[in-house]
Amino acid sequence: MNLNLAKFLFSYLLILSCSIHTVSAQTNNDQRKIFKEAEKHVWQAHTRTYKNLYNQLHYYPLQPYLDQRRLLHKIKLSDAAEIETFLDKYRGTPLDWPLRKNWLKYLAKRKRKSLFLKFFKPNTDAMLNCTKLSYQLDAGMPKQPIFKAVEPLWLVGKSQHKTCDKVFKQWIAADNLTPSLVWRRLALAADGGKHTLIPYLTSLLPKEEQYLGKLWHKVRRDPAKVSKAKYFPNKNKKETQILYYGLKRLIWRDPDLAIKTYNNISSSVGFTDKQKKQLVAKFAIALASKNHKQAPQWLAKVDDSFLSENMVQWQLAQLLREQNWQDINQLLSSLPQKIQETSQWQYWHGRSQIALGNKEQGENVLAELAKRRHYYGFLAASKLELPISLQNQPLKFTQQEKNRVLENDSAKRAFELFHLQRFSHARKEWNYWLSKLNKNDKLVAASIAFDNGWFDRPIFTLAQQGYLNDVDLRFPIAYENHINKYAKKADIDASWALAITRRESSFMADAHSSAGAKGLMQLMPQTAKQLARRSVSTKYILKADNNIHLGTKYLKKLLDQYQGNAVLATASYNAGPHRVRKWISKLDNMPADIWIETIPFKETREYVKSVMAYQQIYQHKTGAKHDSPFESLVNMQITP
Repeated sequence: MNLNLAKFLFSYLLILSCSIHTVSAQTNNDQRKIFKEAEKHVWQAHTRTYKNLYNQLHYYPLQPYLDQRRLLHKIKLSDAAEIETFLDKYRGTPLDWPLRKNWLKYLAKRKRKSLFLKFFKPNTDAMLNCTKLSYQLDAGMPKQPIFKAVEPLWLVGKSQHKTCDKVFKQWIAADNLTPSLVWRRLALAADGGKHTLIPYLTSLLPKEEQYLGKLWHKVRRDPAKVSKAKYFPNKNKKETQILYYGLKRLIWRDPDLAIKTYNNISSSVGFTDKQKKQLVAKFAIALASKNHKQAPQWLAKVDDSFLSENMVQWQLAQLLREQNWQDINQLLSSLPQKIQETSQWQYWHGRSQIALGNKEQGENVLAELAKRRHYYGFLAASKLELPISLQNQPLKFTQQEKNRVLENDSAKRAFELFHLQRFSHARKEWNYWLSKLNKNDKLVAASIAFDNGWFDRPIFTLAQQGYLNDVDLRFPIAYENHINKYAKKADIDASWALAITRRESSFMADAHSSAGAKGLMQLMPQTAKQLARRSVSTKYILKADNNIHLGTKYLKKLLDQYQGNAVLATASYNAGPHRVRKWISKLDNMPADIWIETIPFKETREYVKSVMAYQQIYQHKTGAKHDSPFESLVNMQITP
């Protein structure tokens, strides 16, 4: 082939390829506009306007969501055939359950029993499950398997939907309810369940045991009742169970009273050997976290079978507070091999050796640890003034591999929903899609998500699959312009703001916590209101620009409160300034690495470690000129 002709063909194909990509992108944008317009008219699906819009979306991934919405609107029996076709086509996908659930409720309300049973699929909705069992009993199906399914619905620590009452009555009438089951449900209601259920369950106990139900209720409201012998006249097995429950709660509320009560009753009450060991372990952790004077002796009593990661943490923390390096070394040497392989063990082993005068041995341990991309690895590197190691091993996939994995309707729906910023629905489609993939293809999917700027999916997916060495996918520089802008305005390190955001939400703009925190930097509404100096809506807080503005402003405020100490500011961002001030109020000078290891709340302790490690990674990735957080940490003292 002529060389000039070859060059011409190559250039032509390149231009054609780019043109196709541009047309495809433009087509998607056009279809998104049509889809959003169609959503406005879906409630009038019979109109020419809607039909015209709908017909333009035949190859658009989200067209089924229009069908779902149309069917959900004014559900009627005449739609049964179309609903069945839709549910069969999308069975198990996120398109299935919202329609199936509402269809089943519609059928139950109209007592269309045979249709209900036909469409019913296993789920966790108690009302629907009770309806199914009731209809099966009405249909004369064998009772034994039905009653077997009733028991787990009854045996919960809360009241179930009133629909369950009918089937529960039939189950009880058939002599399936035993005093043992009543007691088990009473324990579930008292220990973490709904206490309002306790009086009803108490009435179901044999008359001679009803005082026990009332006792559960008293101890639930006030665990100090376990210190009064008059409430426990018989010291039988069930009274002992209540005592055990109450002591586990009392140790956190009133440690001295809990210790006194346990010492008074432990020999006279019939605690099992397992219960005694569990109580000692509970007491040890509670006392150590409160820095109680009796913590050392309770930690020493803990049975080896309860040597959990949390228990080791508090055994170590108690000795670190005293900086008792000899005992720290002895503790570390006595721990199982599996624990000795952890980064935490390696760090404190190296520190203890250096403190005891074995400098070369300790530095060798730290030098090996410094090779790890980890909080303790970065600490060790800074101690020895060594460069940090990111151990970056990027995943590499061909475009052909990515195209193959993307040939899935749920994948297409997931990414299209993401581009429309329907994040919750997008994650549901993503999770369904991933559930059908093998491990390698899940990693391919994570890479595709990263390419599309969907940064939270690679973070979670790589963690779930145990592949932790692609630093770019796990630590994306997301919302870079927003974070740089507002970090500069607040005069804080942008890498710190990135690390906080990565730890708080993994860059999910719509993140909500159970405590009510919202958005990328997980701001509480009251905090956002104070920072904005006016009332702000949830919509306002969830907007990335606003969230990052207020979040960085709050970080600066905390940093100023602690005279520039980012460790204390980070802890305060998680636990609140009032708690951190309380934790440091009674301190003498304490090395910062020791203080972090002794933070009472596990969540805050791990939070601070994570944020510092993430900040170091982001500083390295962005080439930030701020001082390394670990260079500051290794020489830092925490003072009141």
